[in-house]
Amino acid sequence: MAEIATIARPYAEALFKAAGSEAVATSAWLDELAVVASNDQLRQFADNPKSTAEQVYGVVTGVLKTALPTMGQNFLRTVIENGRLAALPEIADQFRALKNAQLGSFDAVVHSAFDMDQAALADLQGVLEKRFGRKLTLKVRLDPELIGGVRVVVGDEVLDTSVKARLEQMKVALTA
Repeated sequence: MAEIATIARPYAEALFKAAGSEAVATSAWLDELAVVASNDQLRQFADNPKSTAEQVYGVVTGVLKTALPTMGQNFLRTVIENGRLAALPEIADQFRALKNAQLGSFDAVVHSAFDMDQAALADLQGVLEKRFGRKLTLKVRLDPELIGGVRVVVGDEVLDTSVKARLEQMKVALTA
């Protein structure tokens, strides 16, 4: 994995410098590109010697929900022409880290058993920012195995208030 990170770093840094004050908007379309690029069938198509860079570009842009700005189009063409489509998810991760460092915020992944509405998410964000002592950008992932509650991951810190975790604690207490 270190090789992908090494390949992705110059792309992420160059894009971050080019984005300037538009880092938040750039992060949005870059995250969408990363999701598309993580598709195995797309990568097989891109790695096929019979596929041209223009064909791969057409497939990727055809799948996107929103149109890419000019900078995004140029960036995607450069990544495809250099055969770095597989590195796009890592480029997006590194770009996000640079953006967060500039904004003074951190990514937090909230694993929840159920879908959360915006009001509940805003309340949770306030509580988590107090708990972790920093500004957080929340990303919600559904995880039905939790039964209820949430599990929050911020960097290497984990806050687990899920029903599953409480049941595990009870199991350990009862078998000890």
